[in-house]
Amino acid sequence: MKFSQRSEAGVRLLIDLARRRGDGPASLSEVARIEGLSQSFLEQVIIPLRKAGFVRSYQGVRGGYELARVPEEIGMGEVMSVLEGSLAPMFCVGVEPERDVCALEDNCGTRVLWARVRDGIVDALDKTTLAELMIDGADNDGAAASPAAFTSMVPTRTVGPDGCADYQAS
Repeated sequence: MKFSQRSEAGVRLLIDLARRRGDGPASLSEVARIEGLSQSFLEQVIIPLRKAGFVRSYQGVRGGYELARVPEEIGMGEVMSVLEGSLAPMFCVGVEPERDVCALEDNCGTRVLWARVRDGIVDALDKTTLAELMIDGADNDGAAASPAAFTSMVPTRTVGPDGCADYQAS
């Protein structure tokens, strides 16, 4: 399953706001500059995050956005559901009541595979909080791991100016 650029930007935005927690509202222009993202894109991404109660907005000269909840209480499963909608890799294993029904659904050998993939994705996201994504080089005794800890798990590839969303495993 490939997540959208919207999800990548939304998670990066939340991580940035989590790191600034206690410093007051942050402007989207500043977050966009630091994260290397388009401000107009972030303006679109933040709308569902605000409606879902992850962020709070403030008007005025010192206005901006800040987290509405502590990072330890923000689960990535919730966030990704808001940003992506369904997390099912195939429509036949979606949980939406009004989903399409496949003619092969009752006798499909691959449906079990797609349900397991969906469950694995949902389980990984549900077990991850925003606090865990605030990588700061702490040792790995339950605290955030350093980025180097993940190097051996990820194929090496230079990412272009459009960011991680264009990544394709080789």
